[in-house]
Formats: sequence, C-alpha cells, structure tokens
Amino acid sequence: MQFRLPALRIPPFFRGGLVSPFRLRKLGVLGMNARNVRYIARYNDRDKYPIVDDKLNTKRAARRYRIPVPDLIAAFETQPTRKRIMQVIEPLQQFVIKPARGSGGKGILVIVGRDGEDYVKPSGSKVTALDIQRHISNIHSGLYSLGGKPDRVMIEALVDFDPVFDKYSFEGVPDIRVIVFRGFPVMAMLRCSTHDSDGKANLHQGAVGVGIDLATGKASHAVQRGLRVDIHPDTQMPFSDLEVPGWKDLVSLAASCYEMTGLGYLGCDIVLDRKRGPLLLEANARPGLAIQIANGIGLRTRLEHIESMTLEQLEKNVEERVNYSMDYFAAPTTL
Repeated sequence: MQFRLPALRIPPFFRGGLVSPFRLRKLGVLGMNARNVRYIARYNDRDKYPIVDDKLNTKRAARRYRIPVPDLIAAFETQPTRKRIMQVIEPLQQFVIKPARGSGGKGILVIVGRDGEDYVKPSGSKVTALDIQRHISNIHSGLYSLGGKPDRVMIEALVDFDPVFDKYSFEGVPDIRVIVFRGFPVMAMLRCSTHDSDGKANLHQGAVGVGIDLATGKASHAVQRGLRVDIHPDTQMPFSDLEVPGWKDLVSLAASCYEMTGLGYLGCDIVLDRKRGPLLLEANARPGLAIQIANGIGLRTRLEHIESMTLEQLEKNVEERVNYSMDYFAAPTTL
C-alpha cells in the first residue's frame, strides 16, 4: 500500500540506495560537515549554548518570553535522598523524569500510571520505586548527559496530548520538530512514538518521522529507521490523512524561539497539549539531519535562500517571518 500526495516528487535518494556526493548536493541535501561549519559554527554563538543544552535553562528562558512549556514538578540539583524522591513521586500517577543535559532522548523515563506500589511505563512494563531511585542516581552521575558530566534531574507533568494524534502514536506523546534559521521556519516533521521506541518520539529508537508541509500542516512523506512507510506500524493508520491542527500557532511558537535563544540555527521540539495547545519541549543548537529524509527534501536549498536575503528582508517580526516561510516553502502543487 502506498499513498500519493501531490505535494512532493520523492527523488531516488530518499527511496533508499546509494548515491554520489555530487548527486546529493544537486538534490539540495545538507551534510553533517556543511551543517557544522556553515550553519552551527557561523550562526550559533557558543555563549548561547547553555540556554538550550540544559533543559532547565530552556524552561526558565521560555517562561521569560512567555513561551508555554510543560509544567515542572520538581528539579534535583544534587543527588536527592530516598525520602525526598518518594515525597515527590508518591502522590503522582503520571510524570516524566528527564536529565537536564541529556541528548537523543536518552535517560527519559515516562510513567503513565500506577499498579499498587509499582509504576507503569507506556509499554505496560512496570518499574519499582527503587528502579526510579537508581534511574535518578544514574542521571546525576552523568550517564545520559553531554560529555558524561554530572547532571540535574527534572520531573515534569506528563503532557495530556491532543487526541488528534491518538491514531498516529502508540504508547507515548508525538512531537513536532521545526528547524528555524535566522528566525524563519524552514522545515518541519512530526515524530510519532511506536512500540519499538518505548513511547518516546525519538527516531533513533524506532519512532516514525513524518514530513509536514510548512504551508498546510499536512503530512507529505514518512519514514521509520530510514525506510519509507505509508502507515503507522502499530495502529495501521495511513499518514496520508494526517494534518496538524492549529498549525500556524505551532510554527509561530517555533519562530519565537529565535528571540528566546539568540541562536541563528536551531531545532524546536513542540508537543500539542489537549487544553494548552502547543508546548515547547526543548530547543537544540545541533539539530539532526534526518528531517530531510522524513520530508523527502534537502534542507540546504532552503537555508541558502534565507542566507541570500537582504538585511531589510530579514528584519521581520515573528508573524511576518512565519507568513513568509509558509508561503515560500509551501510544497509544490503538482508532481
């Protein structure tokens, strides 16, 4: 089964197989070296990195800029006692434990319910209070942090995600990654959790990446573990029917992260809450390149277009930047 959308012509590279570097450049694909040298090193001041490399710092900065984020229940700056941990988690039915400086979705423990004294994960497996204490200790020791340095622990409220994604997610909360360059959203994808990814919206762990048309919020292409898919592997729902509600508000939230972070090239991870709407999960100064595979489009051409703009063209507010991106980077209307 395959769905056909008039938005994209998927080049051979994105359907799998080997292709030469010259062909990749012609397709507008951005490689890691070019990303690091031309965009991260040139547009991201290193003194701004702590804002995004530490999720607690990101949350505090977002609050200053009135950008909505999931509620913070507790934060442990140092190794807490067993008594202190139990004081926090004992009354809770649902929560998420994260390392403040983790990367790639590592170290995130999602709890969706209780079964007696045990805590239930999205997969249905159970962990004990002692398991949670050990997990918190591992986070503090730096097991999941960038560079293996001692880390801080965050306990957040579990997002009550919008039911529009019920059929496109399994055992977890899907999120939307938006790449923002010089304040302009340039590409987006939805990451749908699966059984393989243990309820986490992380492509490296088996989540599905769904390319999203910037103009409409509709799905255009989907991949899992680098291979194209047309339906969710667990729910069997076709991605051709998928459309993100409140799309312009979500893209506007991502664009506003440019002012919040001061970073010229960043990735914004956003979730849709049932009541609160779009919430910023985190921002990333070194966003990965798999978003190109999810969309079936190279990123480099879009970045070069923004680079070619004059200073006068760049001096736009959030709404103007969003309108420009939604218009200019709209998917083609014909094959």
